[in-house]
Amino acid sequence: MVKKVLTLCIVHQDNKVLLGMKKRGFGEGKWNGFGGKVTDGESIEDAAKREVLEESGLTVATLEKMGVIDFSWAASAKASASQEKQILQVHIFKCKDFSGEQQESEEMKPQWFAIDKIPYETMWSSDGYWLPLFLQNKKFTGNFVFDEENKVAKYELKELD
Repeated sequence: MVKKVLTLCIVHQDNKVLLGMKKRGFGEGKWNGFGGKVTDGESIEDAAKREVLEESGLTVATLEKMGVIDFSWAASAKASASQEKQILQVHIFKCKDFSGEQQESEEMKPQWFAIDKIPYETMWSSDGYWLPLFLQNKKFTGNFVFDEENKVAKYELKELD
């Protein structure tokens, strides 16, 4: 199995979160936080800040690491060979301190959501499991396995002290 290190950052202020509608590529059509690949020589935190800037136009001042989750796909006729052999290790951050104005990018269309109006039905199916912990300011670790329709087939999620 190959582990690919990725970042995910959710901008959280007061009683709302900034999510982005993915406009192309992996996760297209889903609301998500901002993030992506860590490039060679780049720290995970620097990658998270860079991705937020590229995808939303916001400059992150400080980040708080909330969790690490491994995502993978169960073997199936539909899964690509690369999906079956890959674990996406996602480092999840909270950003409360930022500057600039949000703006749409080629990849994401940002929008604020009240905490009680988060669009879980148009997000990754795993988000409904870990995002409530994130919103309660709890740290966590876990792993999720998706089926061929990108639904959670099995998972393990642990709250950290």
